[in-house]
Amino acid sequence: MTKSLPAIPTIVYDTYWRFANERQAIFFARQKASLPPWTSDPILRVHKFTNCYRASDRVSQYLIRHVIYSGSQKPAEIFFRTLLFKLFNRIETWELLTKNFGQVTYADYSFDQYDAVLTTAIEAGARIYSAAYIMPSGGPASPYSRKHRMHLALLEQMMKDELYNKVADCQSLSGAFALLRSYPTIGDFLAYQFVIDLNYSDLLSFEENDFVVPGPGARDGIRKCFSNLGGLDEADIIRMVTERQHVEFERLGLPFKSLWGRPLQLIDCQNIFCEVDKYARIRHPEVIGVTGRQKIKQKFKPLSKPIAYWYPPKWGLNHKIESGIIP
Repeated sequence: MTKSLPAIPTIVYDTYWRFANERQAIFFARQKASLPPWTSDPILRVHKFTNCYRASDRVSQYLIRHVIYSGSQKPAEIFFRTLLFKLFNRIETWELLTKNFGQVTYADYSFDQYDAVLTTAIEAGARIYSAAYIMPSGGPASPYSRKHRMHLALLEQMMKDELYNKVADCQSLSGAFALLRSYPTIGDFLAYQFVIDLNYSDLLSFEENDFVVPGPGARDGIRKCFSNLGGLDEADIIRMVTERQHVEFERLGLPFKSLWGRPLQLIDCQNIFCEVDKYARIRHPEVIGVTGRQKIKQKFKPLSKPIAYWYPPKWGLNHKIESGIIP
């Protein structure tokens, strides 16, 4: 560790970089259609961890290709599709809606019709929300008897307020975040996730390194990586590691392969802190985080169908993937 860092690292800090290197190596090994196992790391073999790059994960890939860039590119429609998908964050729920309504559009949207489809699914025992994070229900004060009705009404209000035009007119990613954050039940975590997803589209055109909001898991991972933050806050720490990525990979002799030339962004390093929080529960059980959790819930299961990776066109990566170039 160089002496230039104000924060005091623990043993988990080096693990952060080793984890990122190995997880990304797995990503490219699978891209090359190599046979499993793709790693000798016993923790990564058994347990599920998201990709280093948020946009490479299955749900984000589906959102980018089949939701954001599939259909009308009018601001209202992009915003409506993106937020509708993200409120549930579940591919199966989106496909349920498209099965019933065909192309999902705000122009043809009906609260009653969408509510009927979702209510029928729930009553049949289907899960309509992702387990990735808990969506707030609005609490006992909510006028809606089911959570999905509250979320449909919330999206309706955003559309009536023409929030899609307001976020598009923002001068910064943080400004767009603040607008989303101002709506009921949308806290820091959700507002940041939503604004990053909208930024995948052509509705927004901000650099992902403009702004970051640490999530609960990332905060726990940061506390495991550093015994003292040296006067920095968690957002400062994420920015610091993002800026130092090349130095740290070189220091540890790690051959990290970026996303076809795209370095890790703030959102990616934030996510890695969240994943290292989980990884360290087994690798470094002696390092206790904020929550004190000791187990990793999800086991790794290979996808039945490989993902054809496709990123926001404005990133300039898709032609490299289509040409078969793999780092």
